[in-house]
Amino acid sequence: MASSSESSENSESFLRKRRGDALVSDSLSHDSCSETVQDEDSTKYDKKVGVSLQTGTYWLTRIVLLRAIAFIYFVAFTVAYNQNKQLIGEKGLMPCKDYLRSVKRYVGGKIGFAALAYTPSVLWFMDWNDMDANLDGIALAGMALSGFVLIMGSANMIIMGVLWILYHSIVNVGQLCAGWESQLLESGFLGIFLCPLWSLSPMPRCCPPSLVSIWTFRWLIVRIMLGAGLIKIRGDRCWRELTCMDYHYETQPVPNPMSYYMHRSPWWFHRFETLSNHFIELVVPFFTFMGRRMCMLNGVLQILFQVVLIISGNLSFLNWLTIVPSLACFDDAALAFLFRRSGRARQTLLQIQTEEASGLKPPPSKGMLIRRVLNASLGILIAYLSVPVVMNLLSSRQMMNTSFDPLRIVNTYGAFGSVTKERTEVVFQGTLSVNHTGEEVLWEEYEFLCKPGALDRRPCLISPYHYRLDWLMWFAAFQTYEQSEWVIHIAGRLLANDSTILSLMGHNPFQNREKPRWIRGEHFRYKFTRSGSSSAGQGKWWVRKRIGPFFPPVNLDSLRSYFQSRSWPLPGSY
Repeated sequence: MASSSESSENSESFLRKRRGDALVSDSLSHDSCSETVQDEDSTKYDKKVGVSLQTGTYWLTRIVLLRAIAFIYFVAFTVAYNQNKQLIGEKGLMPCKDYLRSVKRYVGGKIGFAALAYTPSVLWFMDWNDMDANLDGIALAGMALSGFVLIMGSANMIIMGVLWILYHSIVNVGQLCAGWESQLLESGFLGIFLCPLWSLSPMPRCCPPSLVSIWTFRWLIVRIMLGAGLIKIRGDRCWRELTCMDYHYETQPVPNPMSYYMHRSPWWFHRFETLSNHFIELVVPFFTFMGRRMCMLNGVLQILFQVVLIISGNLSFLNWLTIVPSLACFDDAALAFLFRRSGRARQTLLQIQTEEASGLKPPPSKGMLIRRVLNASLGILIAYLSVPVVMNLLSSRQMMNTSFDPLRIVNTYGAFGSVTKERTEVVFQGTLSVNHTGEEVLWEEYEFLCKPGALDRRPCLISPYHYRLDWLMWFAAFQTYEQSEWVIHIAGRLLANDSTILSLMGHNPFQNREKPRWIRGEHFRYKFTRSGSSSAGQGKWWVRKRIGPFFPPVNLDSLRSYFQSRSWPLPGSY
């Protein structure tokens, strides 16, 4: 019986070995830089014997990372296509043409290296007489390229480089951009080095994923989290007293419906949230350097953290973007569940790993050796540019969302270093009355697309999309109109019923009516209604109290000199 059992085991072992040898022979019969498709026997072998993927490789990780970056790019270019003309176009609030002209004068009147170094953008070389078409063209090209990468799950360095240049061209002339634009530019730059130079294959055998590239993404998530955590500890005392979450959901830039309910959580839950925030941002990032399992735990916790933030607020694509470098914490074995077992990517990866395990991997080509030098150079560049970033993290005067190089390759990050304890809003109101004084004057309110306005309007849910003007109005409410002159620019455009600006707003009370004769800005303090209160029973999400005027009533005549002094075209003169 023992002899029979041993014979059976030997036969099974021999058959498995023969099948494994066949798999290796089949893979070696193909060109090393071409896509390889598993035959039927190999697929059965994978299913029946249960061959598992090895750890420590990043072929599938690269596909996931490229798709994630492409998704964020697609959203960002879509936002640019829908809103850039209104914000920085020829009729925008802050035309990029005027900005480029001022830079040109500053660098001596020539479009040369100095101008490109100060403001890297392909718009320098385009026809300035049709700037709207230029902005649309850049956005459409970005949408097309990012959509291709998203669908295919692959790209080469040229495509990713073009995407990076196109987005640079928008951000560097967009004076109304948000702080996370630098984070997208850095993520996009790192994505360039994930790709082969020419090939569009998802599994280019001649260009294995570089461990250096993977670690640059891991270093990015470490800096993002530490920057955010340290700026909080050094900033608002409510982070040290564990009370910041008592206010955050109500006072964040653009709350969503869940923010209303999260704000009403018990006090002990808000303390737990704040402690968890400190743990995730100040402790968990160091898991990255503590081996494979702890690195993956860091990735899991960071992704879950960002998902919670996505659910509880409208922070544009910021949280989605922060998930991207967290994906680099996982290798192929960890991400295999995202790919079909019989799919081409997973089967090709199995062949690659089998070749390496059998010692039959072909020697590196000249191109692969050159690529290793390129990867090493990338690592040296990131290390060099990280020096001022690390110094900033260690500084008691830490700055957040700052770039230390003009191309924004390595940046310092941070968010909500201080938390406002009260929510204030600027509300635009217009009237048809000839005289703006008197109690009988009827003031009618404009509504923005998403930010709080009408008390009974449910908070919107838009993430990862982004309404830039709504976000900017949140900042304006902290300042005066003298500090945010573009608010008066909006008022002038509303007096002319300008369709460019009105397209960024949700409700125009003077649509299909006469133009308003006066516009004013009122300053209000907003608070969420309490559950069970009479206001909540009336279907109201907010209650508000007037603080005072944000800017006084203005008409076209009173704004004429104001606009001329700033070289703004007079409202209605387009």
